[in-house]
Amino acid sequence: MPTGARAAGPFAKVDTMPSAIDTLLKILDLEVLEHNLFRGISPQVGWQRVYGGLVIGQALMAAARTVKDRGLHSMHGYFLRPGDPAAPIVYDVDRIRDGRSFTTRRVVALQHGRAIFSMAASFQIAEDGLDHQIDMPDVPPPEKLPSEAELKAKFIDKVPENVRRYWERERPIELRFVDLSRHLVRSERPPLQNIWFRATGPLPDDVRIHQCVLGYASDMTLLDTSLLAHGRSIFDKDLRLASLDHAIWFHRPFRADDWLLYAQDSPSTAAARGFNRGSVYTRDGILVASVTQEGLIRRVDGD
Repeated sequence: MPTGARAAGPFAKVDTMPSAIDTLLKILDLEVLEHNLFRGISPQVGWQRVYGGLVIGQALMAAARTVKDRGLHSMHGYFLRPGDPAAPIVYDVDRIRDGRSFTTRRVVALQHGRAIFSMAASFQIAEDGLDHQIDMPDVPPPEKLPSEAELKAKFIDKVPENVRRYWERERPIELRFVDLSRHLVRSERPPLQNIWFRATGPLPDDVRIHQCVLGYASDMTLLDTSLLAHGRSIFDKDLRLASLDHAIWFHRPFRADDWLLYAQDSPSTAAARGFNRGSVYTRDGILVASVTQEGLIRRVDGD
């Protein structure tokens, strides 16, 4: 990866005041408890449950800490219970197999003596082979779209309080929506959306960190895509939403502190579950990762 790290160590910081991206790097810097055991923390920002992308990112880092000389190419995880933000998460890594070309790890995230997340991850030595990809959607570049700061200045006083609280919080990932109309007008529309995203500060030159940051970001907005077909929002009080499972395939190198396009669609929603897919491209159109997720979408009595 190119140079430009924040500091010499992979998680080192130079800023005196921690930013959201500094906090994320600290969260990914898991504490080693014992051989194959790691402990992670959650940011104390008032969440009722641990954000799923945080657990994905930490589980990926725990697995990667047990592997040398080969890169992560895929992960498949299941969310089993809501995480408690007030308690640390222990990651237990099972070194299932160290093969000649592939290495397999299983990670179980534990809180209060119970599993909250289970993941299998596969690593591969660097190899050459056939190469093709589908094209990136034709969308405006991120510089042509309004920034989060511009949107906040224009709309923050016009949205419901729960939406305002969500957008006012400083976050480690910046999003730029290609189509903002869904946030302004409620209507049923095709379940497709394109969103640019990147880390809000420079990241170290450690491929593991960039993959973990992408894993962290990949849980953002993906389940929302299912709701587009129904004119609904994640902030609707009569809906209960939760990620059920999550998979990522890493295809090619990338930097998560450069703009990446998250092209999303939802082929199906049924049986209180929404199925979603995402393709992640660099700004020059290189497909670097593919994501799938199924999430709970359950009707409940609104307040």
